[in-house]
Amino acid sequence: MVANVWMIFAIVASFLITYFLGKRIIPYLQRLKYGQTILKIGPSWHKNKQGTPTMGGVIFVIGIYAAILVTMPLYYFLVAKNTLHLQEPPLIMQKIMSGLLMALAYGAIGFLDDYIKVVKKRNLGLTAGQKLLMQFLVVGSYLLSLYCAEVLQGGLGATSTTIPFFGRVDLGVLYWPMASLLIVGMVNAVNLTDGIDGLCTSITFFSATFFMLISNFLHIFNLSIVAGALVGGCLGFLIFNIHPAKVFMGDTGSLFLGGLICALAFTLDVPVLLPIIGGVYVLEMFSVILQVAYFKATKGKRLFKMSPLHHHFEICGWSEAKICIVFNVITVVLGALAVVLAAYGL
Repeated sequence: MVANVWMIFAIVASFLITYFLGKRIIPYLQRLKYGQTILKIGPSWHKNKQGTPTMGGVIFVIGIYAAILVTMPLYYFLVAKNTLHLQEPPLIMQKIMSGLLMALAYGAIGFLDDYIKVVKKRNLGLTAGQKLLMQFLVVGSYLLSLYCAEVLQGGLGATSTTIPFFGRVDLGVLYWPMASLLIVGMVNAVNLTDGIDGLCTSITFFSATFFMLISNFLHIFNLSIVAGALVGGCLGFLIFNIHPAKVFMGDTGSLFLGGLICALAFTLDVPVLLPIIGGVYVLEMFSVILQVAYFKATKGKRLFKMSPLHHHFEICGWSEAKICIVFNVITVVLGALAVVLAAYGL
């Protein structure tokens, strides 16, 4: 119960910091004319969003990390320091720190991409090859840090993972490419989900909520503080990002969110739950893959009216609000399934 109070504190702190930063930073971005350029490949009616400030992801990145930096030390010195069962093992704390650094590194890649597009006025930003190279370097460093932490702390195994109802499964050398592809794939899937007002922010809000519940259930309280800060940051940013959006998160925000969601799953040692809780992200990613594959195979025909998937439903006549509601309902159902799997299968 005491630990839950600090989780709630992290939510509230992150929400308030993000909200008040948004009130200050968004007008500043407007004055700098750091507006979004709407490309022709999107729905034509998105043109009226031209000039909406982007790079807004810096708002919740600061809010989330500020809340964590305040809450975790307070939790330790006021509660956990003198209560043995509330203290996290060093291995868990090292994984949390590595995950926070990975998310920040992905946010930095996104910031560089946004900076080139918005400030340097080069619409395409970083090339796909440059992004992937940097993303794999980040994930390689992250997985190496997890390996070193496991070895130094005598953990359960650097190449094994927990699967509900099956226990720990050692994947051997396959762990490294599978984990790398999962993280890079999910980070980019979150990026693809950021295409209409409030969608990526709200989906991540619910995804983080379910990871927070699982962290709390497994008594990994410092991680529940991190997840709580992510919940609060998304909620604070959603006030400005919901339709009609006053600011976009840009790649700065979406890549950061993808990195932090992956970090939560890997710190819990349940990456298998990642594509379940993040099912909407996966649908968005595979809609793009299938669209491209079908287009090439049929020499010009399209499987969807437009990809990613949210654009298909837009062209079908769904409003942005309706898409957000339906996609979030799907996330809630899948997230509830993941919590059940964690509660009864771990």
